[in-house]
Amino acid sequence: MTHEIAVVPGDGIGREVTPAAVDVLSALEIDFEFVEADAGDAVAEETGEALPQETYDLAASADATLFGAAGETAADVILPLREAVDSFVNVRPAKAYPGIDAVRPETDLVFLRENTEGVYAGHEDRLTEDVATLTRVVTQSASRQLAEFACEYVSEGDHDGFTIAHKANVMRETDGVFRDTVAAVADENGVETDEVLMDAFATRICLDPTQFDVVVCPNLAGDVLSDLAAGLVGGLGLLPSANVGPERGLFEPVHGTAPDIAGEGVANPAATIVSAAMLLEYLGYDEESDAVHEAVESTLENGPRTPDLGGDASTEDVTNAIIDRL
Repeated sequence: MTHEIAVVPGDGIGREVTPAAVDVLSALEIDFEFVEADAGDAVAEETGEALPQETYDLAASADATLFGAAGETAADVILPLREAVDSFVNVRPAKAYPGIDAVRPETDLVFLRENTEGVYAGHEDRLTEDVATLTRVVTQSASRQLAEFACEYVSEGDHDGFTIAHKANVMRETDGVFRDTVAAVADENGVETDEVLMDAFATRICLDPTQFDVVVCPNLAGDVLSDLAAGLVGGLGLLPSANVGPERGLFEPVHGTAPDIAGEGVANPAATIVSAAMLLEYLGYDEESDAVHEAVESTLENGPRTPDLGGDASTEDVTNAIIDRL
């Protein structure tokens, strides 16, 4: 069976790390058809639109999409691409790897972030020169869909349950709906939960990240808290993510375009390659996904490493080392 994979490198180091991930996927004995498309700052400057319709359509029809990075036009690119695959949850693991200088090397947790609403629903208005407003949207249906995914996720993995991070003590209606719906679905499925206020979570994870395993949270909270966790494990350059929909998925590193090193060939491809491993798992290739994870971990531990991790290797050097270990 042939799987069509949309490849959208985007801008900056996205144009370097995305081909690296494609090289790793190509080294596996899987019938992939890679179709590349444009999006981001460069195409916006050239054509006037950051996300061409043909790129959106490709993501909406391909079996999975591998995305690199976008800069100033990120909101105009990644949010519609997530919509194209009908993504309702963003899966962000935050794990410290052996051999990497991490603030909290014991960190190993996963964020399951609602991916369609909250303050990212896009309902902003400028009422006067002095007043701007933002409408936060939270629905029982989206919260239930996320919770059902979370229950399945912890049941299939080695997890005792999950933590609900929220701010229902202040946002009583919106986060109240989120918390109550997620907790009710977990109860229906016999999954244990606990809950924590998101600001308290920010403190507790820094003091002892082993308190948490799987964290279920609203859109903005998931974005901010997972970036906080990135600081504990060595930086955004190590974090992958998956935007999961019912039939398709979009896989991307958490980092941005890194304009300070773009074009120099020294960008760390690890996050994008681990995102590709998540793509493999999504398509049902669990053994191949495990092999890529192991190859990346071995390379991070033993080298070669890119300059951001204290080495002097190029993106190509690291990619070839990972392929050699497969």
